[in-house]
Amino acid sequence: MRVSVIGCGYLGAVHAAAMASIGHDVVGIDVDPHRIALLAAGEPPFFEPGLAEILTEGIASGRLAFTTDVSAASGAAVHFIGVGTPQQADGHAADLTDVHAAIDSLIPHLSPGDLVAGKSTVPVGTAASLAERIAPTGATLAWNPEFLREGWAVQDTIDPDRLVAGVPAGAAGERAADILREVYAPAVAKGTPFIVTDYATAELVKVSANAFLATKISFINAMAEIAEATGADVTQLADAIGHDARIGRRFLGAGIGFGGGCLPKDIRAFAARAEELGKGESVNFLREVDAINLRRRDRAVQLVVDALGGVYGRKVTVLGAAFKPHSDDIRDSPALDVAVRLRGLGADVVVTDPQAIENARRAHPQLTYEADRDEAIRDADALVLVTEWDEYRRQLTPEHASALTHGRVVVDGRNGLDAAAWRAAGWSYYGMGRP
Repeated sequence: MRVSVIGCGYLGAVHAAAMASIGHDVVGIDVDPHRIALLAAGEPPFFEPGLAEILTEGIASGRLAFTTDVSAASGAAVHFIGVGTPQQADGHAADLTDVHAAIDSLIPHLSPGDLVAGKSTVPVGTAASLAERIAPTGATLAWNPEFLREGWAVQDTIDPDRLVAGVPAGAAGERAADILREVYAPAVAKGTPFIVTDYATAELVKVSANAFLATKISFINAMAEIAEATGADVTQLADAIGHDARIGRRFLGAGIGFGGGCLPKDIRAFAARAEELGKGESVNFLREVDAINLRRRDRAVQLVVDALGGVYGRKVTVLGAAFKPHSDDIRDSPALDVAVRLRGLGADVVVTDPQAIENARRAHPQLTYEADRDEAIRDADALVLVTEWDEYRRQLTPEHASALTHGRVVVDGRNGLDAAAWRAAGWSYYGMGRP
């Protein structure tokens, strides 16, 4: 099948390469010539495990190409919309500028029978309005939300845990669903759940999933606040309640909270859309979810200040810059937020990260960066684990760190270290919600 992907940022680039890897002929289209030049040369413009391999394979096979010319979409049977929907600069709602621009640029190149499949995360009601705009071309719109986890995006695209198709009623919708089944034939053949529904439900699936995950994370962080006030251990608490099959242990890791380009802006946009619908009270809890999440960053900073008796002039090494491991994404990164706040209090902050340093440097040039982990921690008064890369969580032993640092204070913002081992090696260990 010939496929076009409009928008080659994180979502679109991964989707284009993954579609080529399962046998489709794909053209990726984007307005950014630098991004397109990198992709056409087989170089991912961001770090994502496995992407470079399927990108170069797709280009070498002739099944994958990239261009800035939207007319290259002509002749494709399916057109995926994978542009970003960031938070508006002056509010919490989603900015749909790029979605509308993508549709506007694509409409002249659509033919009767084409399928336009939206993958971007949009407010409920968006798909219905877009369907009306493309109707005169004879094309059909489906909404096919993505459920990618950064660091596992290639796997999640090729082998998803579910597929959702929001389609119009009647024969047009049935045909749209059949086309998407063909697009995702390998996953469908494996028995991956394929859920056919209406536009509104498909749009709500993505934001509802993110809202639930954000709520679960903030719930355990709220329990961490209670644990800190009572001397309880939130990690043991999470283990105990996680054995309940109705709850589960995943996403019950207390720490400095979530960040990135999805969860924070999606829950804010969801709440903003609910207000527009006159149902703001239904998701009022999401505002508290957001507030709890942001408070945990404050707590991590306070732990460092208290442990050192003040941070002015003290060297603090922040282990991590990306919002999560296996990514170079620094959007709304709790790790960088903690680093910036410590710097604002007068600490001599050194940030290290295996992948995200250049992105972090562009966003926060006032910080000091060191790619080499051991050089970064040399002579430090305190270490702060804020991104749980294996380089810090598993491979950095307290004995090795002791040979390099000046102080013996470690603040574990992800509760990923072995507290007993660090304390046994003479370190003052401080966790999140742990005694």
